[in-house]
Amino acid sequence: MSAIARTPAELFVEPAVILEDRPDGSRLFRSALALPDYSRCSGEWLERWAAETPDAILIAERGADGEWVEVSYGEALARVYRIATWLLGQNLSPERPVLVLSDNSIEHALLMLACLHVGVPISPVSPGNSLLSKDFVKLRANVELLRPGVIFADTIERFMPALKAVADLHDAVVVAGSRSQPQAGTIPFAEIAGVGADATAVKAAFNALTPDTIAKFLFTSGSVGAPKAVITTQRMMCSNVEMKSVIWPFLNRQKPVIVDWLPWSHVFGGSHNFNKVARFGGSLYIDDGKPVPALLPKTVKNLTDVSPTIYFSVPLAYGMLVAKLRDDAALRKSFFSRLQIIFYAGAALPQSTWDELERLAVMELGHPVVMLSSWGSTETAPACTDCHFQAVRSGVIGVPIPGTTLKLVPVADKLEVRVKGPNLFPGYWKQPALTRAAFDDEGFYMIGDAVEFVDAAKPELGLLFDGRVAEDFKLLSGTWVHVGSLRVAGISALSPVAQDIVVAGHDKDDIGFMVFPNLAECRRIAGLGEDAPVDVVIGHPVIKERVREGLVRMKRDGGGSSTYPARVLLMAEPPSPEAGELTDKGYINQRAVLTRRADRVLELYSDVPDSGVIFI
Repeated sequence: MSAIARTPAELFVEPAVILEDRPDGSRLFRSALALPDYSRCSGEWLERWAAETPDAILIAERGADGEWVEVSYGEALARVYRIATWLLGQNLSPERPVLVLSDNSIEHALLMLACLHVGVPISPVSPGNSLLSKDFVKLRANVELLRPGVIFADTIERFMPALKAVADLHDAVVVAGSRSQPQAGTIPFAEIAGVGADATAVKAAFNALTPDTIAKFLFTSGSVGAPKAVITTQRMMCSNVEMKSVIWPFLNRQKPVIVDWLPWSHVFGGSHNFNKVARFGGSLYIDDGKPVPALLPKTVKNLTDVSPTIYFSVPLAYGMLVAKLRDDAALRKSFFSRLQIIFYAGAALPQSTWDELERLAVMELGHPVVMLSSWGSTETAPACTDCHFQAVRSGVIGVPIPGTTLKLVPVADKLEVRVKGPNLFPGYWKQPALTRAAFDDEGFYMIGDAVEFVDAAKPELGLLFDGRVAEDFKLLSGTWVHVGSLRVAGISALSPVAQDIVVAGHDKDDIGFMVFPNLAECRRIAGLGEDAPVDVVIGHPVIKERVREGLVRMKRDGGGSSTYPARVLLMAEPPSPEAGELTDKGYINQRAVLTRRADRVLELYSDVPDSGVIFI
């Protein structure tokens, strides 16, 4: 066995599943592996590691001088007790929670850990609601629903317009992070972190927590419908991370180190990733970069400085990262040096990106690194399935994790999936009608996704994500178009031009693609400079021909009009987070793009189309 566990046999427990057919045509799919006892509350993890490994790094971020600022487990617990003491004096409760407006940071983490330690719900809200919005409609809805007793932001001067816009909706104490300039009506974070710790009061509150204590209110990302406040309990978080301890036993042998940009306002970064670090005594280095051209260099620098053992991200980010890994030997060496898993979620990873990551790993290490995915939602804390084996290809979301049961229900020509387990949410905060509508008559959460088996005769090979039921549509011929699988196939076929794709064609004769280009790759293959204007790039003959070749391949390899596009339009404007076209985790909101860009859809299907439309 190698010093660093890298093979599936070293990393995982072999899948074991039970598939039960039911008289109504549905099937129950669950793990044959037992879920062990899990922690009463997440604070038990911090207490444990502060006692066992007090000097180990829990969390780190870049300081003003660009160097890493690190906080150990022992230091974190001491600071948590002080912050928790202040929180206990603020008359906080589920009716008056803590609201966080800003990005990931050490102070954000300490505030979150303190809230979790004494049973004060915390709600990290997407910074986009505060910084990108002009009317603050979403933020006002968030604040009106929660009525927070404390609001934290850093640097607070950036958030003052947003705070003024919601001032009539709360009576909260506003806390400014330490990087902030003084602002009237706020108190500095140093004040709440500097109070004397009342260990007796904190321990009493900690001991009173139960698995059903509300830990967080997480707003759904809005990929479908209006955002809702998901109640997240201690049971949900603790059971979910314990499920992974069964199927990822290597975490019990080697503490994880992650370099992560994923926002804590979303369940992937804030619960899935953060909780794995805390549960297994690992270290989290906050990546202040993001998968956008202006911030990607920060991610490159961070990954060059710190070698992760697991890398969590979304397909959009991997699509941007592979070009850097290919061209930067120092980055490639650091990234792969102790990497055990490449983990993607939020959407299926295009096969072309999968293949390139595998090729780069072999180039650096002489062998591939395991790539895998999981599946779930904010409402499931989040993981329901996990691919704890080497998948045969991209898009496999694995098998049910211990303790979670999937109900597979035939709907039209799809297999709708529903969920039940201890990781399942009890409902939406103060939204009883939405809560009732979310569950079927057996208590399964109707998540709205569809799946299919990799091999119906071998369920242990796992499931494939088959898109969202609500995203699929029919052509005029009556043929169903499966948006999820078609989008992934399109990104691969149009590689490296396509960074992401929105599928159009509802009630049309044929499918159209609205393609968001990977401009860096397009400039490279067209031989253009880094400053070449977008319209020049997407109108370049080399780019158009590369797209046309991809369309021909899709038509050749497809099985009819529902499997390939007849027309493509390259988008000069990137997807807008402010308009809801792009979620915090980098997932394209198909419905929002098609609605906001209705004029471009008309252009795509015009009888006399613009010269920008590319046909087979």
